[in-house]
Amino acid sequence: MAERLEMGEVSADEAAELARETVLRILTAAPKSRRELEQSLARKGYPEHVVAPVLDRFDEVGLVDDTGYAQMVVRTRHAERGLARRAIAAELRRRGIDEDTAADALSQVGDDDEQAQARALAGRLVARSRGAARDARVRRAVSALARKGYGPGLAFAVVKDALAAEGEETDDLPDTP
Repeated sequence: MAERLEMGEVSADEAAELARETVLRILTAAPKSRRELEQSLARKGYPEHVVAPVLDRFDEVGLVDDTGYAQMVVRTRHAERGLARRAIAAELRRRGIDEDTAADALSQVGDDDEQAQARALAGRLVARSRGAARDARVRRAVSALARKGYGPGLAFAVVKDALAAEGEETDDLPDTP
């Protein structure tokens, strides 16, 4: 697109209209952060001087809203995927959400919410591994929770509780990893 602009094949107004249509197509498929849209348009060859005003206008009318987007990501990743705040924060950074906006969005998930989600996940993970050796069950469940962003102390505690709830002997397991 930048070459076509330089060669005069496309006017600045036509390039802006094409960028606008591209953003609308992208947003129809799934919500995106402003930075994701900027990167997508850059990959398609749109120069910054065309992209910035288009995205500014989308910001004005509310079609690009990093705050709302971050809140939606936090809600869905925590409730549907069971991710911890740490994993969600990393995803928000990858998506170009600034630290303040991310912190505000992450405040939706409290410590109690995170612990409840970890307990529920641990229960399912432990139930899936019935029949395996206890140490293997602990290792697999704690590892799965760690991949979802839960700290080792919390992961180990909820797995230990889930095993105890099944009647598995846990007295010889240490309180922390």
